[in-house]
Amino acid sequence: MARSNGRQLDYRVNWSGVEKLSERDRIIVALDFSSEQEALACADRLQGIATYMKVGMQLYYAAGPQIVYALKERGFNVFVDLKVHDIPNTAKGAMQSLASLGADMVNVHVAGGKDMMTAAKEGLESGAAGQTKPLLIGVTQLTSSSQQMMNDEIGIEGTIVDCAQRYAQLAKAAGLDGVVASPLEVEAIKRSCGPTFKTVTPGVRPRGAELGDQKRVVTPAEAFAFGTDYIVVGRPITQASDPLKAMRAMVESIGG
Repeated sequence: MARSNGRQLDYRVNWSGVEKLSERDRIIVALDFSSEQEALACADRLQGIATYMKVGMQLYYAAGPQIVYALKERGFNVFVDLKVHDIPNTAKGAMQSLASLGADMVNVHVAGGKDMMTAAKEGLESGAAGQTKPLLIGVTQLTSSSQQMMNDEIGIEGTIVDCAQRYAQLAKAAGLDGVVASPLEVEAIKRSCGPTFKTVTPGVRPRGAELGDQKRVVTPAEAFAFGTDYIVVGRPITQASDPLKAMRAMVESIGG
Protein backbone atom coordinates (compact mmCIF):
# COMPACT_ATOMS: atom_id res chain seq x y z
CA MET A 1 0.00 0.00 0.00
CA ALA A 2 1.59 3.27 -1.10
CA ARG A 3 1.29 6.62 0.63
CA SER A 4 1.09 10.01 -1.03
CA ASN A 5 0.48 13.21 0.90
CA GLY A 6 -0.77 11.18 3.87
CA ARG A 7 -3.27 9.19 1.80
CA GLN A 8 -3.10 5.45 1.31
CA LEU A 9 -3.00 4.39 -2.31
CA ASP A 10 -3.35 0.91 -3.75
CA TYR A 11 -2.91 1.05 -7.49
CA ARG A 12 -1.39 -2.35 -8.17
CA VAL A 13 -3.25 -4.61 -10.52
CA ASN A 14 -3.20 -8.36 -10.82
CA TRP A 15 -1.12 -9.21 -13.87
CA SER A 16 -2.45 -12.72 -14.46
CA GLY A 17 -1.11 -12.61 -18.01
CA VAL A 18 -0.42 -10.26 -20.88
CA GLU A 19 -2.77 -12.17 -23.18
CA LYS A 20 -5.52 -9.79 -22.07
CA LEU A 21 -3.50 -6.70 -23.02
CA SER A 22 -3.24 -5.09 -26.44
CA GLU A 23 0.19 -4.34 -27.90
CA ARG A 24 -0.43 -0.67 -27.12
CA ASP A 25 -0.75 -1.48 -23.42
CA ARG A 26 2.48 -3.48 -23.59
CA ILE A 27 4.59 -0.50 -24.71
CA ILE A 28 6.47 0.86 -21.70
CA VAL A 29 7.57 4.46 -22.23
CA ALA A 30 10.92 5.21 -20.59
CA LEU A 31 10.73 8.63 -18.90
CA ASP A 32 14.46 9.30 -18.89
CA PHE A 33 14.31 12.90 -17.66
CA SER A 34 16.27 14.75 -15.00
CA SER A 35 13.26 16.33 -13.29
CA GLU A 36 9.74 15.44 -12.17
CA GLN A 37 8.37 18.43 -14.07
CA GLU A 38 9.78 17.28 -17.42
CA ALA A 39 8.68 13.69 -16.87
CA LEU A 40 5.11 14.56 -15.92
CA ALA A 41 4.81 17.04 -18.79
CA CYS A 42 5.71 14.23 -21.21
CA ALA A 43 3.42 11.74 -19.48
CA ASP A 44 0.54 14.21 -19.62
CA ARG A 45 1.04 14.66 -23.37
CA LEU A 46 0.76 10.90 -23.81
CA GLN A 47 -2.45 10.52 -21.78
CA GLY A 48 -5.07 8.51 -23.60
CA ILE A 49 -2.67 6.43 -25.67
CA ALA A 50 0.23 5.39 -23.39
CA THR A 51 -0.63 3.28 -20.36
CA TYR A 52 2.75 2.16 -18.96
CA MET A 53 5.67 4.34 -17.86
CA LYS A 54 9.20 3.45 -16.77
CA VAL A 55 10.99 5.34 -14.01
CA GLY A 56 14.71 4.65 -14.29
CA MET A 57 17.71 5.70 -12.26
CA GLN A 58 18.03 9.20 -13.73
CA LEU A 59 14.46 10.21 -12.89
CA TYR A 60 14.15 8.31 -9.60
CA TYR A 61 17.38 9.77 -8.23
CA ALA A 62 16.26 13.27 -9.26
CA ALA A 63 12.60 13.15 -8.19
CA GLY A 64 12.44 10.39 -5.58
CA PRO A 65 9.45 8.14 -4.78
CA GLN A 66 7.00 11.00 -5.36
CA ILE A 67 7.34 10.54 -9.12
CA VAL A 68 5.86 7.04 -8.82
CA TYR A 69 2.92 8.35 -6.79
CA ALA A 70 2.34 11.14 -9.31
CA LEU A 71 2.26 8.74 -12.26
CA LYS A 72 -0.04 6.32 -10.44
CA GLU A 73 -2.41 9.17 -9.59
CA ARG A 74 -2.60 9.86 -13.34
CA GLY A 75 -3.65 6.26 -13.96
CA PHE A 76 -0.42 4.89 -15.42
CA ASN A 77 1.15 1.53 -14.70
CA VAL A 78 4.74 2.05 -13.55
CA PHE A 79 7.93 0.02 -13.99
CA VAL A 80 10.52 1.16 -11.42
CA ASP A 81 13.78 0.27 -13.17
CA LEU A 82 16.55 0.52 -10.56
CA LYS A 83 18.33 -2.77 -11.41
CA VAL A 84 19.05 -3.72 -7.79
CA HIS A 85 22.35 -5.60 -7.50
CA ASP A 86 23.79 -6.04 -4.00
CA ILE A 87 24.22 -8.57 -1.20
CA PRO A 88 21.04 -10.54 -0.45
CA ASN A 89 20.09 -8.67 2.72
CA THR A 90 20.44 -5.27 1.05
CA ALA A 91 18.48 -6.42 -2.00
CA LYS A 92 15.75 -7.70 0.30
CA GLY A 93 15.52 -4.37 2.09
CA ALA A 94 15.46 -2.44 -1.17
CA MET A 95 12.55 -4.51 -2.41
CA GLN A 96 10.64 -4.06 0.84
CA SER A 97 10.87 -0.31 0.28
CA LEU A 98 9.97 -0.45 -3.42
CA ALA A 99 6.96 -2.68 -2.76
CA SER A 100 5.30 0.13 -0.79
CA LEU A 101 5.31 2.54 -3.76
CA GLY A 102 2.50 0.86 -5.67
CA ALA A 103 4.75 0.06 -8.64
CA ASP A 104 3.61 -2.63 -11.06
CA MET A 105 7.08 -3.89 -11.98
CA VAL A 106 10.56 -3.75 -10.41
CA ASN A 107 13.86 -5.42 -11.26
CA VAL A 108 17.17 -6.84 -10.08
CA HIS A 109 20.35 -7.94 -11.85
CA VAL A 110 20.44 -11.72 -12.36
CA ALA A 111 24.24 -11.48 -12.03
CA GLY A 112 23.66 -10.96 -8.31
CA GLY A 113 22.95 -14.68 -8.04
CA LYS A 114 20.13 -16.93 -6.93
CA ASP A 115 20.40 -16.12 -3.21
CA MET A 116 20.10 -12.40 -3.93
CA MET A 117 17.11 -12.88 -6.22
CA THR A 118 15.37 -15.13 -3.70
CA ALA A 119 15.95 -12.55 -0.96
CA ALA A 120 14.64 -9.79 -3.24
CA LYS A 121 11.47 -11.76 -3.85
CA GLU A 122 11.01 -12.29 -0.11
CA GLY A 123 11.46 -8.57 0.50
CA LEU A 124 8.94 -7.73 -2.21
CA GLU A 125 6.35 -10.08 -0.75
CA SER A 126 6.94 -8.73 2.75
CA GLY A 127 6.75 -5.12 1.62
CA ALA A 128 3.57 -5.69 -0.35
CA ALA A 129 1.88 -6.53 2.97
CA GLY A 130 -0.92 -8.65 1.57
CA GLN A 131 -1.48 -6.52 -1.52
CA THR A 132 -0.72 -7.73 -5.04
CA LYS A 133 3.05 -7.57 -5.38
CA PRO A 134 4.76 -6.01 -8.40
CA LEU A 135 6.23 -8.22 -11.09
CA LEU A 136 9.87 -8.99 -10.28
CA ILE A 137 12.06 -9.06 -13.37
CA GLY A 138 15.74 -9.96 -13.69
CA VAL A 139 18.17 -8.14 -15.98
CA THR A 140 20.20 -10.54 -18.15
CA GLN A 141 22.50 -8.56 -20.47
CA LEU A 142 22.04 -4.86 -21.22
CA THR A 143 21.02 -4.09 -24.80
CA SER A 144 24.04 -1.77 -25.01
CA SER A 145 26.31 -4.83 -24.64
CA SER A 146 27.90 -6.37 -27.69
CA GLN A 147 29.24 -9.89 -28.06
CA GLN A 148 32.82 -8.60 -27.87
CA MET A 149 32.11 -6.52 -24.77
CA MET A 150 30.51 -9.45 -22.94
CA ASN A 151 33.37 -11.81 -23.82
CA ASP A 152 36.41 -9.52 -23.56
CA GLU A 153 35.42 -6.90 -20.99
CA ILE A 154 32.90 -8.60 -18.69
CA GLY A 155 34.60 -11.98 -19.05
CA ILE A 156 31.54 -14.11 -19.85
CA GLU A 157 32.18 -16.78 -22.47
CA GLY A 158 29.75 -17.93 -25.14
CA THR A 159 27.10 -16.02 -27.05
CA ILE A 160 24.78 -13.38 -25.67
CA VAL A 161 21.84 -15.66 -26.44
CA ASP A 162 23.44 -18.45 -24.38
CA CYS A 163 24.07 -16.09 -21.48
CA ALA A 164 20.56 -14.61 -21.55
CA GLN A 165 19.02 -18.07 -21.67
CA ARG A 166 21.15 -19.33 -18.75
CA TYR A 167 20.38 -16.22 -16.70
CA ALA A 168 16.67 -16.57 -17.46
CA GLN A 169 16.69 -20.16 -16.20
CA LEU A 170 18.43 -19.00 -13.01
CA ALA A 171 15.88 -16.20 -12.54
CA LYS A 172 13.01 -18.65 -12.96
CA ALA A 173 14.59 -21.03 -10.44
CA ALA A 174 14.73 -18.13 -7.96
CA GLY A 175 11.02 -17.49 -8.41
CA LEU A 176 11.17 -14.35 -10.55
CA ASP A 177 8.34 -13.51 -12.95
CA GLY A 178 10.56 -12.89 -15.97
CA VAL A 179 13.63 -11.17 -17.33
CA VAL A 180 14.84 -8.13 -19.21
CA ALA A 181 16.57 -9.11 -22.45
CA SER A 182 16.93 -8.05 -26.05
CA PRO A 183 14.08 -9.13 -28.35
CA LEU A 184 16.70 -11.23 -30.14
CA GLU A 185 16.91 -13.52 -27.09
CA VAL A 186 13.16 -13.86 -26.48
CA GLU A 187 12.56 -17.03 -28.50
CA ALA A 188 15.36 -18.91 -26.72
CA ILE A 189 14.14 -17.72 -23.32
CA LYS A 190 10.54 -18.73 -24.02
CA ARG A 191 11.68 -22.17 -25.22
CA SER A 192 13.67 -22.85 -22.07
CA CYS A 193 11.49 -21.12 -19.46
CA GLY A 194 7.98 -21.50 -20.89
CA PRO A 195 5.54 -19.10 -22.58
CA THR A 196 4.24 -17.58 -19.33
CA PHE A 197 7.71 -16.49 -18.17
CA LYS A 198 7.69 -12.76 -18.94
CA THR A 199 10.14 -10.96 -21.20
CA VAL A 200 10.62 -7.20 -21.06
CA THR A 201 12.64 -5.96 -24.00
CA PRO A 202 14.50 -2.67 -24.46
CA GLY A 203 16.58 -2.17 -27.60
CA VAL A 204 13.48 -1.33 -29.64
CA ARG A 205 13.58 1.39 -32.28
CA PRO A 206 11.19 2.36 -35.10
CA ARG A 207 12.71 1.78 -38.53
CA GLY A 208 15.06 4.62 -39.42
CA ALA A 209 15.46 5.91 -35.86
CA GLU A 210 18.89 6.66 -34.42
CA LEU A 211 20.31 3.72 -32.46
CA GLY A 212 22.16 5.83 -29.90
CA ASP A 213 23.98 3.53 -27.44
CA GLN A 214 21.86 0.49 -28.27
CA LYS A 215 23.58 -2.46 -29.96
CA ARG A 216 20.99 -5.25 -30.31
CA VAL A 217 18.02 -3.50 -31.87
CA VAL A 218 14.75 -4.48 -33.60
CA THR A 219 11.55 -2.63 -34.52
CA PRO A 220 8.45 -2.71 -32.28
CA ALA A 221 6.61 -5.00 -34.72
CA GLU A 222 9.59 -7.38 -34.85
CA ALA A 223 9.84 -7.48 -31.06
CA PHE A 224 6.22 -8.56 -30.68
CA ALA A 225 6.65 -11.03 -33.55
CA PHE A 226 9.49 -12.62 -31.56
CA GLY A 227 6.95 -13.18 -28.78
CA THR A 228 7.97 -10.62 -26.18
CA ASP A 229 5.49 -9.54 -23.52
CA TYR A 230 6.54 -5.89 -23.12
CA ILE A 231 8.75 -3.51 -25.07
CA VAL A 232 10.53 -0.50 -23.55
CA VAL A 233 10.93 2.59 -25.73
CA GLY A 234 12.33 5.92 -24.61
CA ARG A 235 14.01 8.50 -26.80
CA PRO A 236 12.16 7.76 -30.07
CA ILE A 237 9.00 8.87 -28.23
CA THR A 238 10.09 11.19 -25.43
CA GLN A 239 12.66 13.14 -27.46
CA ALA A 240 10.47 13.46 -30.55
CA SER A 241 9.27 16.94 -31.51
CA ASP A 242 5.75 15.60 -31.00
CA PRO A 243 5.77 12.66 -28.53
CA LEU A 244 2.05 11.98 -29.01
CA LYS A 245 2.46 11.74 -32.78
CA ALA A 246 5.49 9.45 -32.34
CA MET A 247 3.56 7.19 -29.97
CA ARG A 248 0.60 7.01 -32.33
CA ALA A 249 2.88 6.12 -35.24
CA MET A 250 4.45 3.33 -33.17
CA VAL A 251 1.05 1.91 -32.23
CA GLU A 252 -0.02 1.99 -35.89
CA SER A 253 3.22 0.23 -36.92
CA ILE A 254 2.28 -2.78 -34.76
CA GLY A 255 -1.34 -2.79 -35.85
CA GLY A 256 -2.69 -1.38 -32.58
